[in-house]
Amino acid sequence: MSTASRFFAFTITLLFASLWTALLRAQTSVADQTLLNAANHDRAASGLPPLRWDSALAAAAHQHALKMAHMNQLSHQFPGEPPLQDRARQAGARFSMVAENVAQGPTVMGLHTQWMNSAPHRANLLDPDLNAIGISVVQSGNTLFAVQDFATTVPSLSFDDQEKEVAEQLSGRNLQVVTGQPDARKTCAMDNGWSGARPAAVLRYEISDLAKLPDEVLQKAASGKYHSASIGACKEPGSTEFTRFRIAILFY
Repeated sequence: MSTASRFFAFTITLLFASLWTALLRAQTSVADQTLLNAANHDRAASGLPPLRWDSALAAAAHQHALKMAHMNQLSHQFPGEPPLQDRARQAGARFSMVAENVAQGPTVMGLHTQWMNSAPHRANLLDPDLNAIGISVVQSGNTLFAVQDFATTVPSLSFDDQEKEVAEQLSGRNLQVVTGQPDARKTCAMDNGWSGARPAAVLRYEISDLAKLPDEVLQKAASGKYHSASIGACKEPGSTEFTRFRIAILFY
């Protein structure tokens, strides 16, 4: 192999090594783990469940931490950079709520102390509605730049799974509930009207937590006017920033 060929191969090897290192850093590092442990320690002390590590949020945090280190300043959004919710979504996160902490300093635990001594940052760390986190710490000179991206994550569910989740919430309400019906799913995708036999009532709604039924659904289910309900799920149109489920319930 010629000297030029060996140099080229060596360069490619270094490139892949750098990419692999960047990927691993986006997922976890000693500094990241230290901040995760500190966050969950303080949550436990407040009687809160631990935050779950989310690799998509970590990837989004890593890209932003790199930008802060490059710019040598703190910011939640630099000129030309997408806002937090877009960065998280583009990294693959699914969420109904998202928040961010940023900090810079000489030591890892000093970063955590800064956040806990700041009311808005502390509120993010101890928010009971947030359940996932991704962290990245990037060093530039003697300064550490850190990003914590938090979210209330939303699972990726098939239409069948979504309908079954809603059906469970309607169980025990004197309704015969059916799922997986093509007409219900077609009705879900319509702005008005219905598909198939005419129902006594149709309700459509969008929600991020399928374990919660809208008040109007609960009222109709408890009214005693209906003997059965068909549940249909479909793709939510419009907004792509925050994950939501679209459901139709046909009452008969």
